[in-house]
Amino acid sequence: MSTLETDNNIKKTSGYRKYIVLFWSLFAIGILLIVILFNLIAKGKLGYMPTFEELENPKSNLASEIYSIDDELLGKYYIENRTDVHYTDLDTNLVNALIATEDIRFYQHAGIDFKALARAIAGALTGQDRGGGSTITQQFAKLLFHRRPDSKIKTVVQKMKEWVIASQLEQRYSKEEIIAMYLNKFDFVNNAVGIKSAAKIYFNTSPDSLKLEESALLVGMLKNPSLYNPDRRPDTALYRRNTVLNQMLKYGFIDRELYDSVRQLPVDMSHFGRQDHLSGHATYFREYLRGELKKWCSEHFKPDGTAYDLYKDGLRIYTTIDSRLQQYAEEAVTEHLSQDLQPAFFKHWEGYTNAPFYFENNAREEINKIMNQAMRRSERYRKMKQADKPNDSILLSFNTPTAMRVFSWEGEIDTVMTPMDSIRYYKFFLRAGLMSVEPRTGYVKAYVGGINYKHFQYDQVTQGARQVGSTFKPFLYTLAMQNGLSPCTKFANIQPIIYLDNGDTWEPRNSSTKDLGTEITLKYALATSNNWISGWLIKRFSPQSVVKIARKMGVTSFLDPVPAIVLGSSDISLYELTGAMNTFVNKGVHIKPIFITRIEDKNGNVVETFVPEQNEAMSEETAYLMLELMKGVVDHGTGIRLKAKYKFENPIAGKTGTTNNHSDGWFMGLTPELSTGIWVGCEDRSAHFRSLSLGQGANMALPIWAIYMQKVYADTTINLSMEDFEPPLEPLSVEIDCDKYQAQQKSGRVIRDDEF
Repeated sequence: MSTLETDNNIKKTSGYRKYIVLFWSLFAIGILLIVILFNLIAKGKLGYMPTFEELENPKSNLASEIYSIDDELLGKYYIENRTDVHYTDLDTNLVNALIATEDIRFYQHAGIDFKALARAIAGALTGQDRGGGSTITQQFAKLLFHRRPDSKIKTVVQKMKEWVIASQLEQRYSKEEIIAMYLNKFDFVNNAVGIKSAAKIYFNTSPDSLKLEESALLVGMLKNPSLYNPDRRPDTALYRRNTVLNQMLKYGFIDRELYDSVRQLPVDMSHFGRQDHLSGHATYFREYLRGELKKWCSEHFKPDGTAYDLYKDGLRIYTTIDSRLQQYAEEAVTEHLSQDLQPAFFKHWEGYTNAPFYFENNAREEINKIMNQAMRRSERYRKMKQADKPNDSILLSFNTPTAMRVFSWEGEIDTVMTPMDSIRYYKFFLRAGLMSVEPRTGYVKAYVGGINYKHFQYDQVTQGARQVGSTFKPFLYTLAMQNGLSPCTKFANIQPIIYLDNGDTWEPRNSSTKDLGTEITLKYALATSNNWISGWLIKRFSPQSVVKIARKMGVTSFLDPVPAIVLGSSDISLYELTGAMNTFVNKGVHIKPIFITRIEDKNGNVVETFVPEQNEAMSEETAYLMLELMKGVVDHGTGIRLKAKYKFENPIAGKTGTTNNHSDGWFMGLTPELSTGIWVGCEDRSAHFRSLSLGQGANMALPIWAIYMQKVYADTTINLSMEDFEPPLEPLSVEIDCDKYQAQQKSGRVIRDDEF
């Protein structure tokens, strides 16, 4: 070989070495730059990065959950409808579907799957879709700490941040924890944030009870929940679900036979139901509780010193409500009003110009006043006022035909009417309230604040107070029993005259002259709601004494101490009145009805427990004598239809109530294990039936109690007693057998007016 050739070879070899050195130098520099870049990213020098504390305790807004006493979920309060579950609460098919579809090597990598990443890059370079490169951990990191980039460079940096965060998450959590946290964090749309809410909203089940096809559908939504939303896009959701099933088949999680059978199933949305404060059971109760809980949160503090947040801190509120009783109560209200009372009310007012209002004088003027007040209370008026709209524009708006959805008992109606006409339309609807209390605990077992929370948000249990009519009379009769009278004590059935302090007189009127001038027992007088006997009693026991006993029994509303108080002229809430009547069943001890037993934090630690307030309002004997009196209402008085029509045979104590012009109908029904109060009436007192037969409490409210209790007694899982009330251990000081009592009255005298 010539010297020239040798020199050329040496030069070529030297040139190759330079290229090799240059290549590896550049490679090393690239690696160094990448290391530096990742180091800068990890230290937060290139934008936000989560701190160690944030990685250790990733924050999520957790919904606070409300549970019934029988452990049924009643509802939630939330910004995001999310409730965390543990890995052990996840169905096996759900986990397998997730791994097969999103990250088959999940258990082999440490947060970054380089094989999948290379495949994704190759696919991007060749223009072929070969699957994504993100692992489950990376997807979780993106959910936790994603900041939307606004340039391609920032997009690359964002992806590198996800790699760093994913690696850090893998160091701090087990694989199972990452799967659970990822599914807890994901938003499945339709107000379903997290797998627990998704399982409930889409399939009315829990994550550990999902069927294979349900698990596959939810996992399919992880790619794009809006695109694969089964409510709005069932066809695309079906396609994606079957893709997930195919992945499970491919990796051996299911066999061919199961795959072939399940993939043929349609997307079943029959159990789909959005969760919000307008739907579900106990809507009025949940809304009442919201106010109470917000106050509680403002007064109670977490270990870090900040006040609890009802919408973010994942509290678990355990209530006294029994979901079965609540369901039956709501059904009873709906059944009576929709099938019987409301149709009768519509028919009753058919063809009347002023319907449903009844005024003897100045009808047009009074109706206009009611309508204008209703307009000013409306949400439309409030918003327009806040927007500084002039009055003439507001009035024009209320009298302009508008498309709207209005309530009917057959379902919402799409219609066009003016807002003023819609106000008049809603004035026709009868409202109702029901509350049931467990006598010895004070636990509120059922709470129905109205007929439909979406359209009628005024709560008739705790928010509303109406005239109580004759349901007030038991307070007066309690004084009689306390002062040695017997249910069998007789009074002359004649009209009393009561002289008032100002020199005027007051003479109570009876709706019937039956038994005029005869001698009747207190039991019969209360059973028939006799006003004259109430007049005699108030002459003996002053109005101030009646107010005092009512206060002892839990009534806090204003009570005007005048003789007419005994006829129910005062406005009292259903909550107060039911709690007061429950005193008789609880052997004379008033127990303030309560709604919550305990509150737990998101970790299950009990933050507070609740016990009811109690006070002795009367003796056990007085309470028992009152029950004997009130049993007469059902046995042969104004509540007789419970036995005659509804065929109840067990002992029931009760009291009906009807106010002036039949504006309010009441019924208090007491059994040894359940005290229930019911009110029915229109929003305005001037809207009512024009006849006593239709507007009395026995027709408006009592049937709801009958339907409700029929359902309760029929449910063997509740096992409600049908026995009589338990008598006091000590012998009674008065005779309650009226035949024996009368035999004991040797003189045979009847208590008359001149004896007071």
